[in-house]
Parts: sequence; structure tokens; C-alpha cells
Amino acid sequence: MEKKRSAAQADTGKAKFIALSEQIIERIKSGELQPGDQIPSENELIKTFKVSNTTARKTLLEIESKGWARRIKGKGTYVLNRTEDHHLLRTLGSIYATRRGFHDSLIAEGFTPRNIVLEKTILQDGISTEINGRHFIVEGPVLKLHQLRYADDLLMKDEVKYISLTLCPKINRIPTEVSYFKVYEDTYHLKISEVQQTLSVRILEPNTTNFELSKPTPAFVLDSAVICEADKVVEIEQSYYHGDKYKFAVIASPEHAH
Repeated sequence: MEKKRSAAQADTGKAKFIALSEQIIERIKSGELQPGDQIPSENELIKTFKVSNTTARKTLLEIESKGWARRIKGKGTYVLNRTEDHHLLRTLGSIYATRRGFHDSLIAEGFTPRNIVLEKTILQDGISTEINGRHFIVEGPVLKLHQLRYADDLLMKDEVKYISLTLCPKINRIPTEVSYFKVYEDTYHLKISEVQQTLSVRILEPNTTNFELSKPTPAFVLDSAVICEADKVVEIEQSYYHGDKYKFAVIASPEHAH
């Protein structure tokens, strides 16, 4: 890495910001930086590569002008999704990805998100599910939120969330496009201790789901539970992802392995 840094600084044949932008674009091409990932900020570029404010700013503008990233005001610069057919990469086991939320992830990747709320009701009884051999229960009352998630007018996700109104009172008044994970942390000051997830595949038949399918199509089925301190379950999710439009990655944490 030191060799690359010095090359970006010492290349007299091209401007520093061009050399540095090419280096970061190579990280995108290699997959080191994935669609939706945040590119180092101006301050990070200045600190890491010992360049001026102007060079750092021009570097980010160069990457954006070449179509590799998009700057979102007040948030940063993110790698755009350049895959064919709107394939999206989602990472299981990533707290960062979960915290950012589906809506903001699409924006970061350059898509236009749209939500259609099919059901938003309060259930007095609780809800339970089994994930990875463990039983999880959200005690009532529970907010049931069923919404369809679109990217550029293409239905990507059929999502159902069950959220504890005991742990998150009045959360039903919050807009549905938010990252609920961040709301749990920032608004209700819950300390998330773990996220349990399982992913399976199911074949969906035409005219039997909210997806407009012309032929039997595989769908990813995600079951997840968000757990905070004292083993309290704040959220259970049961969602379908369009199988032709998604790829999933998994983060392994060896230090947590048993």
C-alpha cells in the first residue's frame, strides 16, 4: 500500500488527483469497494495520502465524473451500482449495512427508491419466529409494517417487519423509509447486541405474490431478529427478495465463533 501511495504522490506524468482517483477506481473494479460503500472522505484522503484539500476534492470529483461514485450532500461519496440488470449486493452479518437501511442503500448506489405501504397496523398480541434453532418473541403490542420496496420502479423486496411498541413507543408515527435500526439506536437509545439472520430460497409462481412474474422465479427469503440488551427482541423481519436481482455476501467474525 505504501508503494501505491508514493506512486500516487510522485507520478510527475499526471496530476496527483488523477493518479489518486485511478487508484481508488481500481479498488472499486477489484471489488474491494462494493456498490453502496463509502469512499474515503476529503479529510481521510488528506490524512492518508498527505495531499492538499484541493487535490482531495478534485480526486472525489474525478471519481464521480467518471461514473464510479455519487456524492450525497451531508453524507459522503458512495460507490455506484454499475452491475447489469440492477443486481444488488447485500451483506448478511454486517451491522454497518443493517444500520444504513434499505432506502439509504439504494440512494447510495444511485437508484431511486420508492415504498408502497400495504399494511401498517398495531397488533396487541406478540409475534414469534425460529431462527438458527433459537426461538424469538416480540411481546405485544407490536407494529406490523408490510411494504413493497422499489428501485427505479422495479419491485426488489416484499418486506414485513414486526416492531416492539413496548421498547419503541409511538414508532408507528415515524416515516417508513427510515432505517429503523438507526431509530432504535438514536431515538430509543437501545443498544443492539446481535442480529440473527437466515436466508433460504423459495420458488414463486406467477400471480401468487406481489412480484409481477411471467414465469416461476426464485426468491430469497430472509428471516431476521434484532436483539438488544437483556435479550429483548425489538424487531422480527420476514421478507422476500427478487431472486433474479440479488446477490448476497456473508461476513464471518472468527473472534465470535464457538
